[in-house]
Amino acid sequence: MSSGTGGQGELDLQAILKKAEQQTDFPDVPLDEFTPPTYEEWKEACITLLKGAPFDKKMYTRTYEGITFDPMYFRKDTEDILPRDSFPGMGDFLRGAQENGYVGKPWGIAQSCDETLPRENNELLRHEQEKGSTIYNIRLDSATLAARDVREAEVPGDQGVSVTTMDDMHVLLEGLKLDKFPLYIYAGASALPMLALTMGSLKASGRDLQQLRGFIGANPIGELAEHGTLPVSLEKLYDELAICAKWVQEHAPDLKTIFVRSDVFSRGGANDVQEAAYTLAMAVAYIRALIKRGLSIDEAAKQIVFGFSMGANFFLQIAKLRALRPIWAQIVEAFGGSKEAQRMHIHAKPALFFKTVYDPYVNMLRNTTEIFSGVVGGLDSFESSPFDEPIRKGDEFSRRIARNVQIILQEEFGLLQPIDPAGGSWAVETLTKQMKEKIWEEFQAIEGKGGIAQALAAGYPQEAVASVLESRFKAAELRRDRIVGNNMYPNMTEKLLNPRTEDAEELKRQRTADVEAYLSDLDEVFKQEKLAALQGAGAGADAAIAAAQAGATIAEIADALHGDSREAEKVAPIAPHRWSERFEALRQTTEAYRDKHQDNVKIFLANMGPIPQHKARADFTTGFLQVGAFEVLTNNGFATVEEAAAAARESGADAVVICSTDATYPDIVPQLAPKLHAALPQATVFLAGAAPKELLDTYKEAGIDEYISVRANCYQILQLLQKKKGMIA
Repeated sequence: MSSGTGGQGELDLQAILKKAEQQTDFPDVPLDEFTPPTYEEWKEACITLLKGAPFDKKMYTRTYEGITFDPMYFRKDTEDILPRDSFPGMGDFLRGAQENGYVGKPWGIAQSCDETLPRENNELLRHEQEKGSTIYNIRLDSATLAARDVREAEVPGDQGVSVTTMDDMHVLLEGLKLDKFPLYIYAGASALPMLALTMGSLKASGRDLQQLRGFIGANPIGELAEHGTLPVSLEKLYDELAICAKWVQEHAPDLKTIFVRSDVFSRGGANDVQEAAYTLAMAVAYIRALIKRGLSIDEAAKQIVFGFSMGANFFLQIAKLRALRPIWAQIVEAFGGSKEAQRMHIHAKPALFFKTVYDPYVNMLRNTTEIFSGVVGGLDSFESSPFDEPIRKGDEFSRRIARNVQIILQEEFGLLQPIDPAGGSWAVETLTKQMKEKIWEEFQAIEGKGGIAQALAAGYPQEAVASVLESRFKAAELRRDRIVGNNMYPNMTEKLLNPRTEDAEELKRQRTADVEAYLSDLDEVFKQEKLAALQGAGAGADAAIAAAQAGATIAEIADALHGDSREAEKVAPIAPHRWSERFEALRQTTEAYRDKHQDNVKIFLANMGPIPQHKARADFTTGFLQVGAFEVLTNNGFATVEEAAAAARESGADAVVICSTDATYPDIVPQLAPKLHAALPQATVFLAGAAPKELLDTYKEAGIDEYISVRANCYQILQLLQKKKGMIA
């Protein structure tokens, strides 16, 4: 019976659809009865809904970049900036670096591979490619980035793969389809030692270097800003930039050797204008250095790949990328560069600054919006970080999720089809114009100080970034910036992810054994001859490659290149941060104290009256205090102040919060607060909500110590309670 009914329903549906297809004449539907509202009418309706809250404060959003988001954007205000005369990828590249967007060439999926051992990282690279990555993205550990022998490293593989010899590179690159997929390697302050090991390995394997694409890129100024110093002077590193550029130009013309990364500024808390302007300034410094050393502007510009972090403000990330391309085109044009040289290659990744240790699965959502904004903004390749990046190296699950987000966006969400999907948007076009103006202004400020190196020496970018960082921390403390799972909506049952700490001693033993086994079979005299040749005047990349093929380690190549002169610039470094780090540290302090002493900060809620009377503020207060992982003692409310005071005494709490309504507080607080102090002499007494000015003195005299409200500094209040408990000094 059921089957028959379903069959008849399907036939009826098909008949309706067939009839609809045949009908071609549809009646006009007049819309005269609807009168388009004016902006003023809309504003008045908003003011009514805001119930007294100021319109200008609630409906306009000011960003850290000094840009204010309007509540509504209009065509009449954007007529002069809407794209009409150019297609994407043309003109000043505002609308994309390629004329056809991603239609003919999807953005590159560049999942970072960071296993410590070269063999294991090789397996991961091949696995990532088989599962959908289209770029071999190799992350080096800190010792390799500093051109140090693994045998001298404190923690091998702390950030990525450990590479010391050409044999390590041979193992790392074995079986990779470098004729089909680009190779990405960030090499630190100088690309020359890593270029030597890589090219030595590939030449020994008979690979065609002409087919290589991607980059083995250096960023010496970025390393200076991050660490505060360099192994040698910037001028010497500029020499090595030129050596690398000239060599690949002849032997591997599709390989680039400069990777201008914005990570140091983004991790420091910079706003998007600062990140963009300072990164452009680094690129300009490299352009000038290469031109000074004999390269043309087209040759110099071709060597540069940009790396940007995609932050939390969705529309500003789109505007940032759309603004950067025409600015870079303008800069290269000013140097005399061709139209092709003005194209900007942008690699991006989620900003680690906005990722959290607590409730880390929310990082999946953060990463997804950041990928989305980057794609809409027109990036060329993207590295989607695993959600557990702030805690540990990714595993199969977290890497798969990260990789598949990009694949889903390409194959299921259809983001390969729209060319410049944000083009013509009144809001995005306005924000793009504003970002262009502000980035250019900040870039010129750096140029006015003599360039980025001189600005860093004077401390200007450091101070500017630190100021924004402090603003971000303040906004987080006041919970204006909501960090899910940290300063808002904490999960009190959460167990931190296992950091899966690697056995550093065992890894060093294994890596040392591998390196020494390789070195034991070398002609030491021949190797020293090649290293001596590398130290000679005018020695280039060929000499470095020859030394690598003779068995020289990355450290020996770097030492030979740099010689005895190690004078280098020193600046104040820009320290890395994350926006949630203060709240994470605060919560970890509570949890460590609780586990050690089997005790916690206990807060008693003096809920007054029936549930509807106190529930809203009791819930808010509970969430507020649980941010610190404190124990909140709840109840269904008390009819009298005597009952509340007695229950508070019995609880032995460290603090009490009176929860009720503004209308009842004038009667409750003067009676209850003194009784609470009498019941718990050492306790702090809070009032949930903000008292009106005329009652502040009354409540203070009654014994209210602090207030818990939307305007309260959550971080400071939680720290106050930790200090009183003895958790911190």
